[in-house]
Amino acid sequence: MTTFIDKGVAAPKDYFTGTVWVNMNVIPDEGYNINMGTITFEKKARTNWHSHTSGQILFVIEGIGYYQELRKPIQLIQKGDVVKIPKNVTHWHGASHDSAMRHIALVPEFDKDTTDWLQAVSNEEYNTFKAPVYEVENKLTPAAIMNHEELWPNHISKVKETDPDLIEIFDNFAFDEVINHDTIDVKTRVLMIMASTIGSHALNEYRLHVNAALNVGISPIEIKEVLYQSVPYVGISKVIDFINATNEIFIERNISLPLESQSTTTPENRLEKGLAKQKEIFGDQIDKMYKNSPKDLLHIQHYLSANCFGDYITRNGLDIKTREMITLSFLIALGGSENQIKGHITGNVNVGNDRNILINLMTQLLPYVGYPRTLNAINCLNEILPINNNNNNNNIN
Repeated sequence: MTTFIDKGVAAPKDYFTGTVWVNMNVIPDEGYNINMGTITFEKKARTNWHSHTSGQILFVIEGIGYYQELRKPIQLIQKGDVVKIPKNVTHWHGASHDSAMRHIALVPEFDKDTTDWLQAVSNEEYNTFKAPVYEVENKLTPAAIMNHEELWPNHISKVKETDPDLIEIFDNFAFDEVINHDTIDVKTRVLMIMASTIGSHALNEYRLHVNAALNVGISPIEIKEVLYQSVPYVGISKVIDFINATNEIFIERNISLPLESQSTTTPENRLEKGLAKQKEIFGDQIDKMYKNSPKDLLHIQHYLSANCFGDYITRNGLDIKTREMITLSFLIALGGSENQIKGHITGNVNVGNDRNILINLMTQLLPYVGYPRTLNAINCLNEILPINNNNNNNNIN
């Protein structure tokens, strides 16, 4: 069990709100040109707005707290977090509503530093954000709770009541460990997971993620475009249930139907525009596919150009980089589509989604599609984009 140092002395009320304790660890008189102390904030306690000409670094060692820079939203900080505060940036930090917080604060270049103390953080400012309560009985981490709440505010899980062990394992993994692997933005992450639920034929999970998409600001058109794009990859016989579920959710949330059309082609030009879109994504390889196709299968190449790409991929509502990531999400979730996964890994690279982006995508899909499908996709990635050899990026198999 970790033992923390004594709280120290009470912090000056002129610069802090609530009960705050300061214990200086290093002072300039000891020969170090830094000022470093351990600060303990009781619940709801915080600093005033202030800035440092030399900047500041915070090491959170206990509890849950908040950090905010001027004109930016409040951030949750917790044990293990390091906050690097730039020079002359006005900010404040302190404990959350329901938890004390302790951090080590370090100011470098102390001989040059000036701290500019400003007004107190008002209750109105402080209350614009509230961290979810740490659920000790289920051992969910604060980050897992916060990330889950971002998608489904105040959602009560029935599975949590019947299978708390499973929720503890899954939520801590999917909503803390996996999300914190990379910086993929929440909208992109939700769209890709939503696409994977269609590929997995997981209707209940899809319903949850449509609501999550709307909750984080994804538009109804973007949701419908993911759904429409799934048809040539998953098949209408499976997608029709997802269309009905989407329409039910939209009606429940007072979203008028039908949505504005995003089509950009006509029956006369769908083949031409679809072929152009294929070549934009896959380059000269499309000409080779046409040339090498047996005559009795040439109609399939025409269908791919006119229908898959002309009717669907040319539509507005999503940019081409997003569409290629969505297609890859369908294919990974479907399973047994390794040849198509390899082709669309190349397609992703050609439109600007590099190896790192695709690794992040596969990582975020992992909790929802499982290890076998994810590892198969990683094998495809390593074959097309070997980590030490990026000269094969334009190959398509």
